[in-house]
Amino acid sequence: MIALGLLLVLLLGGADGAWNQRQIRKKIHQLREVENLKSFYSRLGFPKGASLYVPPIEGYLTQPLDHFNRRNNDTYKQRYWINEEFWKRPDGPVFLFIGGESAESEFSVLAGEHVELARKHHALLVSLEHRYYGASINQDGLTLEAIRFLSSQQALADLASFHLFISQKYNLTGMNTWICFGGSYPGSLSAWFRLKFPHLVYAAVASSAPVRAELDFTDYNKVVAQSLTDPVIGGSTKCLDRVRESFKEVDAMLHTGNVSKLEKDFFSCSPLHAPEDYAEFVSNLADIFMGAVQYNMESPGSDVRKLCERIVSAESAYEGLKMVNSMYMDFIGLKCVENSHQKTLLDLRKTEINPTGVGERQWYYQTCTEFGYYQTCEDSSCPFSPFITLKSQLDLCTEIFQIPTESVHQLVQYTNEYYGADHPKSSRIIFVNGDIDPWHALSVLKNQSRSEIAIFIKGTAHCANMGPSRTSDPPSLQKAREEIANKIAEWLQSARMTE
Repeated sequence: MIALGLLLVLLLGGADGAWNQRQIRKKIHQLREVENLKSFYSRLGFPKGASLYVPPIEGYLTQPLDHFNRRNNDTYKQRYWINEEFWKRPDGPVFLFIGGESAESEFSVLAGEHVELARKHHALLVSLEHRYYGASINQDGLTLEAIRFLSSQQALADLASFHLFISQKYNLTGMNTWICFGGSYPGSLSAWFRLKFPHLVYAAVASSAPVRAELDFTDYNKVVAQSLTDPVIGGSTKCLDRVRESFKEVDAMLHTGNVSKLEKDFFSCSPLHAPEDYAEFVSNLADIFMGAVQYNMESPGSDVRKLCERIVSAESAYEGLKMVNSMYMDFIGLKCVENSHQKTLLDLRKTEINPTGVGERQWYYQTCTEFGYYQTCEDSSCPFSPFITLKSQLDLCTEIFQIPTESVHQLVQYTNEYYGADHPKSSRIIFVNGDIDPWHALSVLKNQSRSEIAIFIKGTAHCANMGPSRTSDPPSLQKAREEIANKIAEWLQSARMTE
């Protein structure tokens, strides 16, 4: 089992590397899996550092590259895991954990809320890595020609094919009730799998699921601003005021061309060239706050209380921003921050396969072709810099994937038409969100019917319910876990009665 500190180095490519902080924020959620596994072992009473468990089954399923054109005979290998430890044969339920925009691991069937529920209900645990991420991709998969088969629709078809594979492998019948689980983008997939394939999965849990596609996601930073004032997590009005003031000073320096001081004060790896590098620079600074809010108290280094204490206690807002940036760099192990727009272009154009970590190129392609989700700061409510524009992010779709802006707009609208946005009109889905999490703005926050249920958790951030239960969980999270568990038990009981 990899130590947490070593895994951090592996995920970030080495302690001496220079990283764009947006890449770090996307990678940081992987650290939560390690914490989940540590908690898993601790609750079982294993000695510290022990790995006394029966390893889950890891395998690869041959999948069609294009499920919707069977004249295309191309295939790829999709990775999966199976944990039979809790399963009561032959009629126990099946709990499916859905992978997303990063590599999955055996942890996906070893730890988490769904594993605790599987133990309780004697379920077979299965997990499927998303196509084009991790090891589930062909060697030429990231070329412009090949990446076109990456979509949520193809991913749902993969899940249907995986359902057939598992059913045949274990001789499953209608007595084996399937329930799917996912968080963030996989949370949307969980809801959509139930919506589009109701005959395959009986129910779904969709945690922090942004089911409404949004081109200009201005609400993201509105929630960030609100969260920075929330005393429940250590925020305050003074904290938000300091953040606003610090970015106004940075903007003023950028407008006057006083960039050499910014380069020095914030440890830029290279000189800042107007205007493209300016957007990268302020985005990287803003991402410190955005990431801290999104993963507050859920991943190492994400603590709004400490961040606010640091910026408020400084002698000035600007000095506070410097302190926060240095604190974050020290935690990650950065010597400098990469603010070059040209470097971003080079990184997103790379077609070499990396079987670990987050798929940067792949995910940006999905934002261009399906979801948008571009977090901007052109609204007056945003506490950061108006250099963070929609245009600067949409331009990447054209520069990297040759997708014009008007096409991105149409594709985002089609996604909402296809899935129903935040009114999916399905059944037996639990939508779980935390009020601190900025992504809740695109999810389902109110009950849509008697069986499309929304659970809104006070004081929690992104996918908080998905980790293993802990004695330190706030009462609001404990209550939410209980509601989820009760509803899963109720649906499993109703499934048995209708079989």
